[in-house]
Amino acid sequence: MNRDIRNRIEYTVMCIGEFSDKHSLALQEAYFYLKKYGGISFLKDCYEAEHLLSIEDAVDDLTIICKRNGGKIA
Repeated sequence: MNRDIRNRIEYTVMCIGEFSDKHSLALQEAYFYLKKYGGISFLKDCYEAEHLLSIEDAVDDLTIICKRNGGKIA
């Protein structure tokens, strides 16, 4: 597997885990929430900038993006 792809996958998995912890969700719930409200797409599209930020900032950005797209978790 290409190193860039592996890094992107690892980063996405880490963000899902941190998101689930911050919002007290099971990993599967966090994944489906992020998928439904655009968080996964955001991570994919904005990886180049987001992976340079702290994980806390990335989770905050995910929360904002999902809220803008109809998510109710604040």
